[in-house]
Amino acid sequence: MDLLAEYRRATMFFEAGDATGAARLLEPIVEAEPGNSSVRQLLARAYFQSAQLNRAEEQLRELVDRDPSDHYAHHVLGRTLERMNRHADALRHLRIAAAMYSTNDDYTTALRRVETRVGLGR
Repeated sequence: MDLLAEYRRATMFFEAGDATGAARLLEPIVEAEPGNSSVRQLLARAYFQSAQLNRAEEQLRELVDRDPSDHYAHHVLGRTLERMNRHADALRHLRIAAAMYSTNDDYTTALRRVETRVGLGR
């Protein structure tokens, strides 16, 4: 299997709005190259977009464990946990992402939204 060609194909599926199709293509690539963070991140995003939230959480936790300074992985993990109605768990990751990249409006908006949900909003 040409992993790069499959990754490009998966990216096209994802960008075309077929997150489930992208995930199907990405799963064997992550299996073949478990240390490839770019592939794992796209797989996590595909799971998130297709509402496979437990699978997204699993991939994102792997990314955060490997690289605690990955603000984007923290943000998407926080958003995933938020969608799972696990607001207290989401808060930690959204705070980390916002602290690392405070100029990102998406990060601060998500953080404020979850803070409000757990009763910390201003």
